[in-house]
Amino acid sequence: MVSFPNTRAASRWFSGAVLAVAVAVPVPAANAEPQPVAPPDFVALEDIDPTILQDIRYFTPHNFTGDPVDGYEAPLCLLTRDTAEALRRAQQEFLADGYTLKVYDCYRPQRAVNDFVAWARDLNDQRMKPEFYPRVDKSTLFRDGYIAEQSGHSRGSTVDLTIVALPAEQTRAYVPGEPLVDCAAPRAERFPDNGVDTGTGYDCFDTLSHTLDPRIQGDQLKNRLLLKDGLEKQGLENYENEWWHFTYKPETFPETYFDFPVNRNSLTD
Repeated sequence: MVSFPNTRAASRWFSGAVLAVAVAVPVPAANAEPQPVAPPDFVALEDIDPTILQDIRYFTPHNFTGDPVDGYEAPLCLLTRDTAEALRRAQQEFLADGYTLKVYDCYRPQRAVNDFVAWARDLNDQRMKPEFYPRVDKSTLFRDGYIAEQSGHSRGSTVDLTIVALPAEQTRAYVPGEPLVDCAAPRAERFPDNGVDTGTGYDCFDTLSHTLDPRIQGDQLKNRLLLKDGLEKQGLENYENEWWHFTYKPETFPETYFDFPVNRNSLTD
């Protein structure tokens, strides 16, 4: 049973559920063909490594849109097998050092990206601004590169994640409508997350999220570099503007943007 904070989210979810047959989204110079389900190269991360924690934010209303995002029909991390195997290798080393990986987002269907674009164009919807983009004007999100009409996540080899010190503390559930705190506030003040302190929360639309922003120092920088170095050893490259964003190279589908929903039924195995 999925609960929604408003009727807009409910109507979007039910319309997305009807679209059970997915297609890969054609783009210029891309190898994209209709797909009723994911190609066999896709797997559920929990089947490759069940020890990696999952906090799939776009399945919930605790994200910059304020609603569950279209296409996320289960709190599930789907990835290409090569990417999942790389995370498994990294996890083994993090566990040995007293940490565990935690993923926030993995494969992202194109319909979810379309949902982001529609949200960004609705300048009247500013519900989540105090937490996710307090210093950014929503009208500039496209220009500043925070929102785009395509995402590397839709190719299946990109993942958003952090590390959590063991034993992992429980993170309380977000309550829609609760007071919001700046994503760049001190860790003790912003929404509680059991991840290590990296200076900002996940999906913080702020230059402080740039991996090597010079204002990030001390343990916060150490934690970012611990994550970055551990993942890069296994072939996952960091996107310099988001400390949480990594892509496995070479990508299995470097030019294909998929649009099957996030759920178990999308897997062919």
